[in-house]
Amino acid sequence: MDKQHFFLKALGALCLTAIVILCLTFLWKSPTQPQYFSVSSTGRIFAKPDIANLTLGFQTKVLPTAAEAVDENSTKMNEIVKALKGLDIEAKDIKTTNYNLNPVYDWTDNKGRQLKGYQVNQNVTVKIRDLDNIGEAISKTAESGANQVGNVSFSIDDEDELKTKARNEAIAKAKEKAEDIAKTAGMKLGKIVNVYENQVNYSPQVYRSDMAFGMGGAEKIEAPDIQTGENEIKVEVTITYQVK
Repeated sequence: MDKQHFFLKALGALCLTAIVILCLTFLWKSPTQPQYFSVSSTGRIFAKPDIANLTLGFQTKVLPTAAEAVDENSTKMNEIVKALKGLDIEAKDIKTTNYNLNPVYDWTDNKGRQLKGYQVNQNVTVKIRDLDNIGEAISKTAESGANQVGNVSFSIDDEDELKTKARNEAIAKAKEKAEDIAKTAGMKLGKIVNVYENQVNYSPQVYRSDMAFGMGGAEKIEAPDIQTGENEIKVEVTITYQVK
């Protein structure tokens, strides 16, 4: 029994020794974990927009009944949409984005809250593909009764080619930046192991106006001069290198 106990202890010690030797051998042969270095840069391309987006609409006065408010709004908005179509703006580019029928209340100390009447507010978003028609769209709809006009923004219908140019510029700048930093820091860059892209959309808002009630439809209105400027297409890129 003592011999068997001694044999088992000896065998256990040998196994433990073997495990320790294997672990030390693995650690000695294991390569150093690779080091990584990341750098970011931005590519920018400027181009003239080819689409204008315009929000306009009509808000009624406070009228005695909901039916009267709805009727007045419908009449005016039909005239506004007709004016837009008269500028060769297609129905698919005119979209209702807001329609509200609300009760309006007065408050007095003697009687508390009392119903004053009803008011309708409706807005449409218009996509204008002929940029020469922006000013006309504003003036003609105002003549037709629109008393809410604004939120003009400009976009580019197909940005893929411009984004590609911006991306290529960002990558080239990031590589140049990485090489400069590596040279200054005394590092040696290896292969690129990852590229991350972050696109930034930018569509500037350039015009906002809420026209006074009763102004729309009163007289001929001179078309405002709206400047389209240029849109910025921006792509941010982060490149990760393995350091040798």
